[in-house]
Amino acid sequence: MKPLERISYSAIAERPALKLPGGARLAVWVIVNVEEWDIDQTMPRTVLTPPAGGSPMPDIPNWCWHEYGNRVGFWRMLEVLDEHEIRAVLAVNGTAINAYKPIAKAAVERQWEFIGHGYTQRNMQKVENERDDVARTSAAIREATGKAPRGWLGPGLTETWNTPDLLAEAGYDYVADWVLDDQPVVLKTRGKPIVNIPYTQECNDVAMMLIQHHPAREYFQRAMDQFEQLYHDARDSARVMALVVHPYIMGAPHRLKYFRMIFERIRERSDVVFWTGEQILDWYLKERALR
Repeated sequence: MKPLERISYSAIAERPALKLPGGARLAVWVIVNVEEWDIDQTMPRTVLTPPAGGSPMPDIPNWCWHEYGNRVGFWRMLEVLDEHEIRAVLAVNGTAINAYKPIAKAAVERQWEFIGHGYTQRNMQKVENERDDVARTSAAIREATGKAPRGWLGPGLTETWNTPDLLAEAGYDYVADWVLDDQPVVLKTRGKPIVNIPYTQECNDVAMMLIQHHPAREYFQRAMDQFEQLYHDARDSARVMALVVHPYIMGAPHRLKYFRMIFERIRERSDVVFWTGEQILDWYLKERALR
């Protein structure tokens, strides 16, 4: 299906109000993307341009740049999240669960939510068998956590025309690829509907640091600007805000303090909840049923 066959236009100002419990105005979810990059393939992203150009293989410098995030950067970010008692969401490649077992173990111990992020880190359009890729990802998460994942985030937000259908058929309840709203929305599939939870392309360290090449402080400044406006918007109807990070980016030594500063500032508000994607989903489904 094309997008407008899955979801019709809806003006947020004309919808029934959504109410968070306890008088909260805003739900914030933190998504930590953990990936495994295949040294035998072109690197998904680069920090250094090869001296002679092109896409050489093996690409040791750029593979190491990413690997640093999982060896070191993740653990810095974990300390920050622990300090602020935040259960994050681990968007993880199926292969990364086995490749980085201590990361998966730490997330399980903290009762983080695991969501599918493709079996390998490559565009879903390039996957040979998308149904199998989804199934293998689900199986890896189930083995690590003891339960099937409910949420999915495509690598680089990539989908085919059939992705929502395949996810719904595989038992997924929500997706985060459709960055088009500040509230959850329902997507039609050829079977049961699937909910899209608000994600972000702009409060995303990939966009800011790797594409737009901003200084590290931009992550904090943009996150706070986004937070303040969404908090204002939520005076009559709740909103959802996503913070997206990758260990090899925000886990770098010169950026970590700006990641910490966000939570120090937001935690000053008593009417903001830090939830996982499935907590947001369950709240939304209950709210929707009451209307």
